[in-house]
Amino acid sequence: MPSIARSNGDSTPQKRRLRSDAAAQDSPISTSVKWKSPRGCSSTSPNNLSNGTERDFSDNPERSPVKKLSGKFISKPKWNPGDTEQMRAVKEALHVSTAPSTIVCRENEQKRVLEFCKVCVEQEKSGSLYVCGCPGTGKSLSMEKVKQLLVDWAKEAGHRQPDVLPINCTSLAKTSDIFVKILGDAQQRRKVNSSATSALQHLQNLYSQNPRSSGIKMTLIIVDELDYLITKDRAVLHDLFMLTTFPFSRCILIGIANAIDLADRFLPRLQSLNCKPMVVTFRAYDKDQILKILHERLSALPYIVFQPQALELCARKVAAASGDMRRALCICRSAIEILEAELKDSSSNFHSLTVEKACFEQQTATAPDILKKQDIDVVRLDHMAIALSKTYRTPIVDTIQSLPQHQQILLCSAVKHFRGGKKDTTVGELNKSYMDFCKSSLIPPVGSLELSTICRVLNDQGLLKLGQSREDKSKRVSLRVDEADVTFALQGIRFFRNCLQ
Repeated sequence: MPSIARSNGDSTPQKRRLRSDAAAQDSPISTSVKWKSPRGCSSTSPNNLSNGTERDFSDNPERSPVKKLSGKFISKPKWNPGDTEQMRAVKEALHVSTAPSTIVCRENEQKRVLEFCKVCVEQEKSGSLYVCGCPGTGKSLSMEKVKQLLVDWAKEAGHRQPDVLPINCTSLAKTSDIFVKILGDAQQRRKVNSSATSALQHLQNLYSQNPRSSGIKMTLIIVDELDYLITKDRAVLHDLFMLTTFPFSRCILIGIANAIDLADRFLPRLQSLNCKPMVVTFRAYDKDQILKILHERLSALPYIVFQPQALELCARKVAAASGDMRRALCICRSAIEILEAELKDSSSNFHSLTVEKACFEQQTATAPDILKKQDIDVVRLDHMAIALSKTYRTPIVDTIQSLPQHQQILLCSAVKHFRGGKKDTTVGELNKSYMDFCKSSLIPPVGSLELSTICRVLNDQGLLKLGQSREDKSKRVSLRVDEADVTFALQGIRFFRNCLQ
């Protein structure tokens, strides 16, 4: 190897390195070794690199931009935040507007909606369905998937493919304009007055005619942000769902909104007419689902961007707060920007180093040193904690961070003690956990009397709930705060971070 020839061959460490390098060359996993000598890096031919890149792009030109970038960097598995193309690929993969290739954790909801639409197409009858759930739970994304699946199924099954009309109510100048949109093509608009009232009347007349004579195809209408149609008299919302009740109606109406009880509160008349829409609820994502979706998006990249603990912290905090997947993606992008800013600051501090010193450090660096430097180039736990702090800064977090050390230790002891599923315990049992915590950390514990005082202080601050008893050690104690808040507040301190893992 050329870099070995430059070093002193009679040195024992260099001989060891020579043997390890030779073994690495013969090993089938040698491509994962990220250490290269300076000469080995400089001798790489630019022509060879460009040829390899062209081959990667020519293999499958139909891939998405993220996958194209991932193919380009197969030969460079190390995540390099300083590379603009890699940074762009990572940010694109985590952008809210980037639709993932596969939608995970919403298979059951998609199946219910798809089966409903299939029945309507097979029987050529109208129907209405209401999709509800908190923001960022995959409602709109899932409906896009269902739309494509329905069209593909109708084509394969030999049914007449339905027309698809997506409408976002935020783009309407006024709520009644939705009927003009539904009216469809320009030829139909020319038959009637351009007013919204005439459009509604035309639709009602259209759905009152026999479809064999009018020749109308089934139409899948996906109305997103349905909340914008809520008016004082609720006439527009009511008239919209009433379109599916006409004898020859050919529309499948899917309304998407955040309000879970919209159908009960705003459409009581539909229920009296026995045409209340079917309701499919999208629950908030839990921690495991958020983590799975993040891994799915990052799997398109050929390098590691986040520490596993950082992604888990993000998923846990977002799940505890709202379960909003869009918020999780924004937080991950914010953590990447924090890493990017940190690397820019650190690189500016190295301008004082001489070229000779830099070369010497590069030549004498060992494999563990390189691995440590690689860890600096990934989004760590502290980066994620800062990004979460900007998003979820609460008074509880500030209170926990301002506590004295032993109060923080007792709070961490309570968190670890209640992880087993217990809801409460006694002060005496909590004292044992506290003593074990201090013993493992080589910190002198406080006495039992002072511990009781700490419990009362934490109770007054709303962090612990302390019961009544004649003896202090027999008082029942429980956590009043979420474990995620304690973990998040103390993640910046290595001592507590290690103890809470």
